[in-house]
Formats: sequence, C-alpha cells, structure tokens
Amino acid sequence: MFRTAELGQKIPKSEYRQREPVLRQELLEAQANLVEAGEFPVIVLCAGVDGAGKGETVNLLNEWMDPRLLLTRAYDKPSEEEQERPEYWRFWRDLPPKGRIGLYQYAWYAGPVHDRLYEKDSAATFDDRLMRCHAFEEALTEGGALIIKFWLHLSRAEQKKSFKKLEKDPLTKWRVTRQDWDHWRRYDEIEAVVERAIMRTSTGRAPWNIVEGVDPNYRSLTVGTTIRDAIRKHADEFSARQKLREVLASPPPATDPGEPSPATVLSGLDMSLTLSRKDYREQLGEWQGKLNRLHRKALKKKLSTILLFEGPDAAGKGGAIRRITAALDARHYEVIPIAAPTDEERAQHYLWRFWRQLSRAGRVTIFDRSWYGRVLVERVEGFAAEDEWRRAYAEINEFEEQLTEHGILLVKYWVHIDSEEQLERFKARELIPYKSWKLTGEDWRNREKSDAYGQAVNDIVEHTSMQAAPWTIVEGNDKHFARIKVLKTLCNRLEAVLKNGGKD
Repeated sequence: MFRTAELGQKIPKSEYRQREPVLRQELLEAQANLVEAGEFPVIVLCAGVDGAGKGETVNLLNEWMDPRLLLTRAYDKPSEEEQERPEYWRFWRDLPPKGRIGLYQYAWYAGPVHDRLYEKDSAATFDDRLMRCHAFEEALTEGGALIIKFWLHLSRAEQKKSFKKLEKDPLTKWRVTRQDWDHWRRYDEIEAVVERAIMRTSTGRAPWNIVEGVDPNYRSLTVGTTIRDAIRKHADEFSARQKLREVLASPPPATDPGEPSPATVLSGLDMSLTLSRKDYREQLGEWQGKLNRLHRKALKKKLSTILLFEGPDAAGKGGAIRRITAALDARHYEVIPIAAPTDEERAQHYLWRFWRQLSRAGRVTIFDRSWYGRVLVERVEGFAAEDEWRRAYAEINEFEEQLTEHGILLVKYWVHIDSEEQLERFKARELIPYKSWKLTGEDWRNREKSDAYGQAVNDIVEHTSMQAAPWTIVEGNDKHFARIKVLKTLCNRLEAVLKNGGKD
C-alpha cells in the first residue's frame, strides 16, 4: 500500500504562497456554512509515522480556521478515571456536536496499533479491535457525521532525515525521543501493522487518505483541500438525503380497532401473579439486606452495575427503583431519568448522552428509561425514520457489548402491566394530589398505541436479549410481586458475577 503511494511530492514556495490564502478563505467559509446549517459534525483524524507532521498539521488547521469552533484532542495513556470506564467512553465524550469540527490525533486507533506492535494482542484480537473501530465510525456516519482520516507517511530514509534535522536544532531536539528511534528501527513491523489497520478500516464512508509528509507545503495544501472538498460534498449529499427522507416519510400505520392484537412476548405473561402484603414485607427486608451486602462487596471489587427500566406509563418503574435505592448508600448510586433530549443532546449521536453518564468503577447507575427509546417511543411515534430505528438494534448491541466486556453488570427490566390495570392506575392518579402531576395527555394518547408498543417490545427482546445482557420481563399488575422480582433478579445476577470473578 505505502510502496505504491506517490512519494516525494513537493509544491514550490511560489505556488504555495498563491494557493494558501485562497484555501484558508475557503476553509473558513466551509466552517461558517457548517456552523450555520448545524446539520452534521465533522471528525478529522490525523495519524501517521513519527516525524511526518501530525502535530504540525493539527496546529496549522487551528491557525487557518476559527479555533473557537474547533475541538482538538490528543490522547495519552488512559487516566485512572478513564480506565474505570469502557475504552470508548473518552472518545464518545469528546465528540463534536453538529456544526462543529473535531480534530484528533490517532485517537481510537492508538491502542490497537500499539498493542499489536508490542505483541500484547494476537492477530485475531487486533482484527477484533479494528472491527470495533469500524463499528464506532459506522455508527457515527450512519448518524450523519463526516469522518475524514489522514495517514501522514514518510519513507524510512525520509523519516531518519527528519529526525536528524530536528536533532541538529537545539530548539527542536527535544521532539525526537528514544521511542522515535525505536520505531524507526522497527519501521517495517510498524508498516505491516498499520497497513493491516488501514485495509480493515478504510470504508466508503470513512476512507483513509494517505498523504506524503516530506514537503510541508504539499502536506498542508493536500490536507486542507481534502477537508474543504469533503465538507462541501457531504453538505450537498446530506441535504439531498434529508429531502428524500421527507418525501418517503410516512406516519406509523394505524391499527384497526377490530383486528386482534398480534401475539408478542408480552402475550404469554401471567399477569395474575401476586404476593401478599405479609410476604412482601418479609421478603422486602430480606432482599434489600442481601442487596446491600452484595453491593458493598461489588464496591470493594470495583464492579459497576447499570440498571435500566422500561415499561408502560404507570407500570411501577419508579416504585421498583426506590426499593433498590433504599438498600444502597446514596453516595454510590445515581438515578438518571431520561426524557426528551435537550438541544445539546440533539446535536449529538443519540447514544452520546448515555455514554457520558457511565459512572466510575464500583457504582450503580440506574436509568429510568434508556437508549431503547430509539427503538420504542421514537419508532412508534415516528420520531425516528425506519432505517434509523432498524439499524439501532446493532448499535445498541455494540454499546452493551462494550459495557459487559469491560466487566459492568447490565440488568435490563421491562416492567409490564395490562391495559385494564393501567387504566385503574391512571384514574387513581387523578384523585391523588401528589401523584396527579405524573399523569399527562401524552400518557392517555399512548394507550391508543398499545399494540404498536407491544410489537416494538417484542422486537427489542428478540434483537437485543444477549447472554451477558438478557431482558427480565416483570409481571407488574401486582406491585408487591413486581418489586420483589426486580430485587431478586438483581441480587441473583450480582451474586453470580461476584462468585465468577466479575464475569456474568
């Protein structure tokens, strides 16, 4: 790959002086249009061999464009805070919002390339990690992001020449390290690893651009021109896709009241299950006490737990959550209610707001509604196009796989009530002053779409109930029964993970 690249490309200074101011103006215009439209983010990733100009290129882009509207990030070894979360947490955290440009050096490729080079990872593991890079980029580009990746290259001889030149100048000598020379001696090994990475992750939507780095003028103009052209092209294509989507968009199909409800995973539930008040009181104390003991052990082992609750309005999710938190130390848990996204959250990929809420090791994070909104309410209400919610199953599975691979216990609950029980609870809420605020017009409207929601739940369980993160469906007509089942399931899962050394 690199051997067939055009090496030794140069641009005369006179030509550079002529083209550079024009390109700078065009980049500023592209940046201004990007901000004004606010339709998609731009992610520019710079990687390359040592001495090829990665840092200089990022600095130059900050000089040529408005740095106030750029997000620049370079990554070192993960900090203690970052190590306590999944690997991609820091990359999701640092994504630019729509209308902004993010500049990154190596980023999510640094770990896989380094660990393969130093033989920490096998070839198979390396390929798996590259596929994660691909999945990350695919999720972003499917969401509308523009990703522009540059590999700045030098031949082995030119790299040595670059190092020697830097070492001769006392002001730049510090920039050449022992590691740089070690990498130079292992040039062929690095090239083989990088070629593999580029071949596995250069896709139609996120291709690698290999740029010869010998001549700063050629490198700068090539990178700047590529960014300018990519933003212009993506803006045109994005607008065309949006117009086509509006034309093809259709409201969710209405169900015929006369038609029988389709059979779903919820149809076979025994909603008559109950628990007497006496048995409830006895078991509540027992399971809350057990949960407290298990959580203290998990805290010592830095085992994090994520709980998510989904279910119809008035199903009892809040009551179940309160029975869990009553058994925990308030310093070590957080309950996150999920409502409609804010303006800040709408400017990001829909998973962004959930990634940023991941806690440090050992803590419990409880989501009252969750990322399943994309394939539930957004699907049923038509807030997400069909292609968006259909691909979300794979995106959600990838997200949850990263959580469980990191050692996080993920427990997912669907708390269910039937239509008759929901109606009774709605009427009761209307009569109780401190509960009436919970009841809205939207709650009443959602009852009319119970069949559509039931089908959506069925698809969720079918597509996202993995061995490491299965769904627990809770029969919720009897609140006492539901609360104990929630506590019991959590304790059993947590106990199994602790006995198994942190693996579910």
